[in-house]
Amino acid sequence: MRMNTPLLSLIVAATFALHSERSISADCPQWSAQQVRTEISQLSTQIAEWDDAYHRLGISLIADELYDQALAKRQHWQRCFPTDAQRTLQPLASSRGEIKHPIAQTGLNKLTNSQELATWLSTRQDIWVQPKVDGVAVSLIYDNGQFQQMISRGDGQRGQDWTSQALLLTAIPKRIAYQDSLVLQGELYWRLENHIQADAGGVGARSKVAGLLARKRLSRELANGVGLFVWDWPQGPADMSERLQRLHELGFSDSKRFSQPINNAQQARQWRTTWYTSALPFATDGIVLRQNARQAAQYWQAKPPHWAVAWKYPVSQALAEVREVKFKIGRSGRITPVLTLAATQLDDRIIKHVSVATLQRWQTMDIRPGDQVAIRLSGLTIPTLESVVMRSSIRQPITPPDANAYHRLSCWRYSAACAQQFIARLSWLGSRAGLNMPGVGAGTWRKLIQAQHISGLLDWLDLTAEQLQQTAGLAARSATALSQRFNAARQQPFNRWLTALGAPPGLRLQPGDNWQRLAQRDTPAWRQQPGVGKVRARQLKAFFAHPQVINLQEQLHAAGIDGF
Repeated sequence: MRMNTPLLSLIVAATFALHSERSISADCPQWSAQQVRTEISQLSTQIAEWDDAYHRLGISLIADELYDQALAKRQHWQRCFPTDAQRTLQPLASSRGEIKHPIAQTGLNKLTNSQELATWLSTRQDIWVQPKVDGVAVSLIYDNGQFQQMISRGDGQRGQDWTSQALLLTAIPKRIAYQDSLVLQGELYWRLENHIQADAGGVGARSKVAGLLARKRLSRELANGVGLFVWDWPQGPADMSERLQRLHELGFSDSKRFSQPINNAQQARQWRTTWYTSALPFATDGIVLRQNARQAAQYWQAKPPHWAVAWKYPVSQALAEVREVKFKIGRSGRITPVLTLAATQLDDRIIKHVSVATLQRWQTMDIRPGDQVAIRLSGLTIPTLESVVMRSSIRQPITPPDANAYHRLSCWRYSAACAQQFIARLSWLGSRAGLNMPGVGAGTWRKLIQAQHISGLLDWLDLTAEQLQQTAGLAARSATALSQRFNAARQQPFNRWLTALGAPPGLRLQPGDNWQRLAQRDTPAWRQQPGVGKVRARQLKAFFAHPQVINLQEQLHAAGIDGF
């Protein structure tokens, strides 16, 4: 459940300045006055659209954690440009209804890290912790034990009358053993079986409930799928333990079952981890900490109280600013766009780069410097681009490499245009999968190119020990080791040389195979080989017939390399 309070902006304002868990980049953008107004206005409009969809329509257009970071981004920009007057966000404006809550729904402030948790706990005692259920907030009203009305959260002061929907939900008791007026505040949630938030995420559970509440009719099965978690009884017993017991006796059992007393921050962290990684009957997005003592209900306001606070789970996604778009060209000619990001913290990693995977995907997403993108960790280690969250108002022109100029048979010799693919070919040639030359990587090849020792893929075969000793950037010991590596590579078998040269994978040599026999095969002959299909047969035929590859074969033949 997203925090819905006018003071939320004050909570998140320090996120970037304090190097929060979500981002360590607090640099102010170098913008003109016009761009300042445009960017902040554009972001404010986007946030307002998200707010409207979430609070009025019950639709989450963006993950809560990304919403929070976008809000923090807006506050950061406004701190950077304090003289630029901007409107105050009213996240609940569009959700205000006609029905006044008997007691205001307060919302919650949010903690962002363990230090803030310790600070909050240091001035409080008698604390309880509950899972932060991800559902739809409501107020329930009873009179002399008879259910009377259900009101949507709205703006915390006024909401919509949802009584007709409530009458269809079996989770809401229609009669309780209480002979007086009773107001409860809680969360309608979608029942899940053995739901582990860390593994499955929110699974759209909140949107499911919001969608059902928009219907006038519900099947029994759907009605039974909605549960109720009462998180407060504003006028109930002052003591939390007694309040939970009485709620249990009235039929609201989740409250007692999922509320635990704690004494310190370590216990809060333990429950946060437990509820994040253990099976629960509902989706959650963090924990709620409540102190036993609280203000009298008649003084509650639609803003965060001092006696309760939320601490969300670790973010699975982070909002990152694109600083630059680069294009990496691999040895096969594949072009991979790579985004350079403002340093962004995700889990315990600092992310500065993320791949867009393919040139076509980058073109479709149209990512430019200044855009805000969502990233996550795949397999807990690999940064992965999820989506473009917001676009910069200034679309910087970017000219990507010509996809038609790079392919499996391009860039066998060095040139400015071929630098990336050529060095990638050399790196593969010297790798463990190729000629197995330990310590000979891209850096070494660049030094040899800069010294004008290499312009072709196999020019290193002709380098003498003296030439290597005179190469700038190579120490004497390194030059000697490099000469030894080059000499050892000459002894590698024919099949490893083919791999090192970049022959299409899947080539299975038969006894007696050499270059001449392989080069004589046409496409049908290659099709007869085990594991070679139509596409691979064409690739093999093209490889052995390519003029640049034939030149390489001639170099290897002259050098006396076996098989050539």
